[in-house]
Amino acid sequence: MPLRAPLEPNQTPWSTETESSFSTWARRFFRGLVVAVLLLAAISGVRSWIRPDNAPSTVVSGQAGFPADEARAIATRYAVSYLNWDETNPDARPSQLSLDLAAGLDARSGWNGRGKQTANAAYSGEVKVDPGGVAAVVDVRVQVRPFTLSGRTWVGGPYSWRRVSVPVARTASRVVVSGAPTFVPDDRAALPDNMPDAAAPDDDLTAATLKDAEAFFSAYAESDTKVSAVTAPGATIRSLGGAVKLDQLKDWQVYTGNDDERKATAAVTWDGTGDTTLDQTYTLTLRRTVAADGAQRWQVAAVG
Repeated sequence: MPLRAPLEPNQTPWSTETESSFSTWARRFFRGLVVAVLLLAAISGVRSWIRPDNAPSTVVSGQAGFPADEARAIATRYAVSYLNWDETNPDARPSQLSLDLAAGLDARSGWNGRGKQTANAAYSGEVKVDPGGVAAVVDVRVQVRPFTLSGRTWVGGPYSWRRVSVPVARTASRVVVSGAPTFVPDDRAALPDNMPDAAAPDDDLTAATLKDAEAFFSAYAESDTKVSAVTAPGATIRSLGGAVKLDQLKDWQVYTGNDDERKATAAVTWDGTGDTTLDQTYTLTLRRTVAADGAQRWQVAAVG
């Protein structure tokens, strides 16, 4: 290994080159640029750089359209509270109405504080949304029972149905009731003129499937296990779970159609509790099935 020559007295181990002004300026520029980027990231958020959100801040996430299901739930609960009152407990009604009523509106909602009535069941229907998509009215039907005071006892009257239109509005956090409901008529209406015509009766297939129809409705009344044994392969039909029993199949009609599926109607008398019977009419879909031995059979594939 060669030996290095000894250093002279005024000689340094290495020499340092003077840094140019351009190098100094460039280093300072890039250092400042890095600091600016970090500050911008801290202000705007790095997440917004990776996954920008182009939606306006005024739009509630996940609610591009009017929340009709929530509106029905709110309107139904409010309609029940609205049609419930009891002069012996006058504070109960405003308390319940306040759960869904917009802040600042009168929770008494028109009641004069007299009388007693209960709302027992309610069902919501159509939601009519205004063009702006902020407000709507919900159609709700409520079963009510009025009471009259006999001496010191409240005596319940007959049940009846009331139909109310409940105004609602969509806020940033939830749907609220925006005013008092109004009563609307619930008149009977005739069927539309453009109802689809029933197919022609198939009397031969009707007679051939009569016993199978009776067996189906008997099983349909009792249990899921029994009804699954008499339905078409692949069909899933829930039973009535023993709530009623088949009294008789009053009428059975199968209609013309294709070779694989047919429509049928059945008029059934159910035997209820005690001496009670109830007549109901069903529409069914029949499906042709072929057994392993080649025997053909029509079985129920759907009810309704």
